[in-house]
Amino acid sequence: MDGAHDMGGAPGFGPVRPETDEPVFHAAWERRALAITLAMALPGGWNIDMSRFARENRPPDDYLGMNYYQIWMAGLERLMQDRHLVEADELAAGKTLHPPKPVAKILTADEVAAVLRRGGPTERAASAPALFAVGDRVRAKAMHPPTHTRLPRYVRGHVGRIDAIRGAHVFPDSNAHGKGEDPQWLYTVSFNGAELWADAPDPLLEVTVDAFEPYLERA
Repeated sequence: MDGAHDMGGAPGFGPVRPETDEPVFHAAWERRALAITLAMALPGGWNIDMSRFARENRPPDDYLGMNYYQIWMAGLERLMQDRHLVEADELAAGKTLHPPKPVAKILTADEVAAVLRRGGPTERAASAPALFAVGDRVRAKAMHPPTHTRLPRYVRGHVGRIDAIRGAHVFPDSNAHGKGEDPQWLYTVSFNGAELWADAPDPLLEVTVDAFEPYLERA
């Protein structure tokens, strides 16, 4: 979807200014926000793409008025409310007001290390040969889906080159909405900076984007 979360390459946001010696967490509550979000995926039954969509699917003023982990917590609240694991009056009160809903599984403390090591691999068997080869010129489709997508707006409609084929992976556009994994080929596509931005200051600038096959067409 097109939203405030997709600000990469969009005008008006100014340069990116990395924080010197930035800590992993700026406050103790951010550490807890990350832990709670990861732990709730088991009883909640959602996947990483559903979680991302819950964070990005917010009004621009809301999204841009929050810091990183505030957005994570807002997304988690939405996921939990949608599944009635928590209700709006409980969030307002900051405590449990209703009997807990039964869940199939929870993440226990002794399982955390193994779960983190295992991660969430996304590579799957391909159902068809890859459409593109390394070196092919491709155009990122000028698409504006109302739902989740991983194709940044600033490359849409622009021509690039296939630099690598990364195998077939879970397709976020379907997985985020409970429509199945629908594995698709994933490519690393290189774009010249001047192709993306007419006023790019460095003629040698190259930007690479990992893009799924349905996002691309031959140029």
